[in-house]
Amino acid sequence: MDSHEKDRLYQKGLAAFNSAHFYDAHEHWEEVWLETPNPDKMFLQGLIQVAAAFHHYSRANLLGTRNLLQAGLQKLDCFPEVHGGLEIEALREAVRGWLAALD
Repeated sequence: MDSHEKDRLYQKGLAAFNSAHFYDAHEHWEEVWLETPNPDKMFLQGLIQVAAAFHHYSRANLLGTRNLLQAGLQKLDCFPEVHGGLEIEALREAVRGWLAALD
């Protein structure tokens, strides 16, 4: 997969996530993740886990939601405040808020 296709799928994942289509976001990002080396592979995995967490939430699976939010946050904590064109710190704060609410 060339860089143009990776960027296209990454952007589709962002659009899906921002539209609350979390399963679709997960699928788009996973295609990119499979072809990406670290450290960006770990970054994408963090995003995928957060998207999957919200998919679990939409199906009332609170344990799955909590576990995936924690796993995604652990990975995203390894990156600077802005990475991959995203304000990661804002996402991390939102995930922490969700984890607090789930507890």
